[in-house]
Amino acid sequence: MIGEIPTLVFRSAAGAVLIGLLAGLISVFIIRIKLSSMGFCMSHAAFAGAALGVGLSMNPFTMALAFSLATASLIGPASDKAKIHPDLITSIAFPLNMALAFIFLTLTPGVVRFTSEVTSILWGSVLSVGFQDLVYLAVLLAASAVMVVLFWKELFAIMFSRRMAEADGINTKPFIYAILFAIGIIVTFSLKLVGGLLVFALLFNPAATALQFSYDIRKVAMVSPLIGAASCLSGLFLSFALNWPAGACIVLASTLGFALSVALSPKRRIGK
Repeated sequence: MIGEIPTLVFRSAAGAVLIGLLAGLISVFIIRIKLSSMGFCMSHAAFAGAALGVGLSMNPFTMALAFSLATASLIGPASDKAKIHPDLITSIAFPLNMALAFIFLTLTPGVVRFTSEVTSILWGSVLSVGFQDLVYLAVLLAASAVMVVLFWKELFAIMFSRRMAEADGINTKPFIYAILFAIGIIVTFSLKLVGGLLVFALLFNPAATALQFSYDIRKVAMVSPLIGAASCLSGLFLSFALNWPAGACIVLASTLGFALSVALSPKRRIGK
């Protein structure tokens, strides 16, 4: 058992860094394109899917991913066809997913299984991060980075103004849909470490922290993933030191970082 501790620490730390980088990167687009409610919606869609998986004795991760992708595939087209901002659609889907999650949890048989698996879904568990998860996260991070680099011009235009981007001839729908799917996938992978009720903090805090120090979106896009990784890693080791839930400690570290950034922000001093 003692010999397994270094391996556990490595897997958890590597997973924290990869999740932090991914969440920090996507948080830039969430904030700039004003998809804030998407984070809440996706986290609870994944939570509902995982709860259904536990209740039906199926793989919670697979069900969480399926629910997240289904939600993303519905929100984008529904928003475009109804001419409604995605935030409004997600604000409606958010409580629906939460209600479904609690309904699905009632299907879970057995008190012990309910307690262990549901607690892991709610708050995350460092024990659930495996080497296969690290491979998936690394591939996802590489793919996300390549896509951002290849389509930075289009993404930058959309972040500045979607209407102006469309006026310049950019077909914004594929990019918005891709961002929605990316949010769903990243949230699902983050469930294991951070938990369904806390993961959305990572979708906002890194970019919000970086924006306190720079107006340059290119710099924010480069710094935000680093802030996300630092928040996840520091929170993880805080959880090891205090024997607190990893997800809660990661959110505490992330929020503390944001609070410090506000206090030290040059923008705040300029505003005075």
